[in-house]
Amino acid sequence: MPLVLYNTLTRRKDVFQPLDPAHIGMYVCGPTVYDRAHIGNARPIVIFDVLFRLLRRLYPAVTYVRNITDVDDKINARAQANGEPISALTERTTRLFHEDIGALNALPPTVEPRATAHIGQMIAMIQALMARGHAYEAEGHVLFSVPSMPDYGRLSNRSRDEMIAGARVEIAPYKRDAADFVLWKPSPGDLPGWDSPWGRGRPGWHIECSAMSREYLGPTFDIHGGGQDLVFPHHENEMAQSCCANGAPFARTWLHNGWLMVEGEKMSKSLGNFFTVRDLLDQAPGEAIRLALMSAHYHQPFDWTADGLKQARQTLDRLYLALRAVADIAAADADTVPLEVMAALEDDLNTPLAIAHLHEIATKLNKAETDAEKAKWKGALLASGRILGLLQQDVESWFRWVPAAGATLSDQAVQAMVEARLAARKAKNFAEADRLRQELTENGVLLEDGPGGTTWRRA
Repeated sequence: MPLVLYNTLTRRKDVFQPLDPAHIGMYVCGPTVYDRAHIGNARPIVIFDVLFRLLRRLYPAVTYVRNITDVDDKINARAQANGEPISALTERTTRLFHEDIGALNALPPTVEPRATAHIGQMIAMIQALMARGHAYEAEGHVLFSVPSMPDYGRLSNRSRDEMIAGARVEIAPYKRDAADFVLWKPSPGDLPGWDSPWGRGRPGWHIECSAMSREYLGPTFDIHGGGQDLVFPHHENEMAQSCCANGAPFARTWLHNGWLMVEGEKMSKSLGNFFTVRDLLDQAPGEAIRLALMSAHYHQPFDWTADGLKQARQTLDRLYLALRAVADIAAADADTVPLEVMAALEDDLNTPLAIAHLHEIATKLNKAETDAEKAKWKGALLASGRILGLLQQDVESWFRWVPAAGATLSDQAVQAMVEARLAARKAKNFAEADRLRQELTENGVLLEDGPGGTTWRRA
């Protein structure tokens, strides 16, 4: 079936029609590197990683651009509060971002441009906007003239009053119109700044993505993605300034993932329900976090819960157990994703349905009787997992995972107790064997006796 995606611009599911079927271009807004990524930041990372994997399966070449915003007032404020250079903060936070999302099995983008390396492109785009009558200079600032674009607001579908309120704009005296937004602003000596035709300054947030997407994907490209919170004002302003500066359409398809809540409430440090990715990686494997984030359709709001994370880990336990049972059998056609899994993903990234198909495949693998059947379904399960970014670990490594707080028994201690239990059973000392099993269970270790011997895993 053809790839169908919900396009925020048209407000419907459209058949995806690439500009060039031989080469797809996708831009997704990346992090502002002043703090560790939280679980709300992780959702679009995972969603667009699945889309990237799917596009690479469907098309010969895909350029996926995800930027790093390393010049921003939040960064300036955090560096000042920490008493450290801005560059030290952004370098450290970028490294931690890569570590955290790498643990979620997110592939690196094709290009990861940094805003500070593209100031020249931003200045050139602002100059083009001024030359076309879409921007003006006022008191050291350069602003985009919203009234100069008649269909401004088309992406977010908001009225003028709603847009002004939603943007929380500062009604500065130098603005010609209340809705106008900043493209360039002056920088005092203690803040980052670059020389420009309008004096020493730094870019506004919106112009950064417009310049970087044009640099790597051209004026018009296939897909622009991000969270629902970015539709307005960020993406609305991106589209406006890009269309006006380039004299061409901008992104053809806009994808936005829904809002994330935590235990039914808005995530907030004051409520004590604010979790960074690192916090959660201390509690559960990255694949479990990834699966939990894919358990609801990307376009819908998502409620992150402790129970949901627990269920995700149990689901992966079941899938890895199915693989463990056929560890000695080579997978067949492990690069061929089953049609039903592809169909689910091609229908607007229906990850819940794709995950349901993984369960069906695992059931068929567990019930397979011949080696040929086992090889077939093992290959189908691995291929399906790969396109979702799941089942990427060695099976035994998955079952040996321990939380950051550590385990009461080391792997070596567990293995010694398993062997002692086996010796007790051979000696028909069943009371001792049962005692050892109970002690292991109390320490979160589950035993499974089978024809090939005893295997163990951490619960």
